[in-house]
Amino acid sequence: MPATGEFDGAAARYFAGARFGGALLLATDPRFGQARRVWNGMIDRTPALIACCRNTADVRTAISFARETGLALTVRCGGHNVAGSAVADGALLIDLSLMRAVTVDPSARTAQASGGCLLRDLDLATAPHGLACPAGVFSRTGLSGLALGGGYGWRCRKLGLTCDHIIAAEVVLADGSVLEVSETGHPDLLWALRGGGGNFGVVTRFTLRLEPAGPMLVRSAVHPAEHAVEALRACRAFAPGLSDDLHVLAGLRHAAPADPVPAGQRDRPVLGVTLVGSATDVASIGEGTALLRAMPACAVAAHELSYLDLQFMGDSGSAAGRRYYTKSGYLADLGDEAAEQLVDSSAGNPSGTGSIDVECLRGAVLRTGTSESAFPHREAPFMVTVSGSWDDPGLDQDGIAWARAAIDSVGAWQHPGAYSNYVSQQESPLEASAMYGSAIYARLAQVKQAYDPGNVFRSARNVTPAGFP
Repeated sequence: MPATGEFDGAAARYFAGARFGGALLLATDPRFGQARRVWNGMIDRTPALIACCRNTADVRTAISFARETGLALTVRCGGHNVAGSAVADGALLIDLSLMRAVTVDPSARTAQASGGCLLRDLDLATAPHGLACPAGVFSRTGLSGLALGGGYGWRCRKLGLTCDHIIAAEVVLADGSVLEVSETGHPDLLWALRGGGGNFGVVTRFTLRLEPAGPMLVRSAVHPAEHAVEALRACRAFAPGLSDDLHVLAGLRHAAPADPVPAGQRDRPVLGVTLVGSATDVASIGEGTALLRAMPACAVAAHELSYLDLQFMGDSGSAAGRRYYTKSGYLADLGDEAAEQLVDSSAGNPSGTGSIDVECLRGAVLRTGTSESAFPHREAPFMVTVSGSWDDPGLDQDGIAWARAAIDSVGAWQHPGAYSNYVSQQESPLEASAMYGSAIYARLAQVKQAYDPGNVFRSARNVTPAGFP
């Protein structure tokens, strides 16, 4: 790369000559320092330049500049990925945050969403029509990263993953060509985009299938630490027969001021159990009631929410700029010994913030998209996610060690693989091949060879092209 002044001048001339319609941010721009930041405050990386794109032509220009200069590429939608893969030192950052248009066709139950959309953009556009695309639990998450990596959320057991609802996409490849991808055009790439991550190109537009979205019932209970194993035992007992409409999340965390636990429990973990389902599904409401009654006696709070309010419900718990570290894995079983290990791990959390969450999976996750998508390990019955968060950089080492140890403590009950969107960084031995499994990974590598043979898109958990040196 030429000296900074020469590089900046060359970049400015190139983008101006290409009639770049967005904003080109160089290191000398006063906006650059903030623009390079992502949600996770632990990530502190400095790209060579940031291309804030307004349209597909701008994305092509940015890719072309990277190709001609030999710069590595990264892509940012919402920047919410815990690993911070949207930004890399010395790379060209393609920022899609100016591309957030959503158009809805209520009669066809579809939406077209630009590549920079956040989940909130999609939900705000679809909710007035009584429709939704099932998605994640934080409204400021980028749609692209979530959907390309899978997309668990409150309605995944009922409706499937976000990636299962991708029916078409506009994709800019590493050579600058633009493809319209669908079941009839480049179906192999569509399969890979449904769960294979950002390995194949820049998605500038999604076409998404929508589902009816009515009022939701959210019920929650908080158990002190000594009752946590018994409550988790009830979750395990009900899990195999759970109605698809009912989503169960059990989270170990330190007690919040509003939690109904004795004062002496404030410095110890509690288990918060959240049940989410349709407010009009009589069967799942009754099933949720039975599950709560099977747990130790405690107060239960119940709220009826709109689907939109449900999707915004978790925003207050993930402030941007804090330091985050996440480890996740699937569990084949959730017996008492595994539950005890998780409770013990929660008590050892050095920061006192964050959580250890256990979700009951399967339902539509298992039955939907198995052969139509690259998303792996749909048969896993449980997922455990250890999320550490803190503000003091001095806690980094202890917080990371705690999260890793917590996942290791339940290794005896591990189900193969992991959810790519919940993995903090590349950590051996869990490379992409282990995460996807050999059969899916081999097919992804063939698709990669066809559409990105030079492995240009490699900033996320990388699938290397078949035969790549």
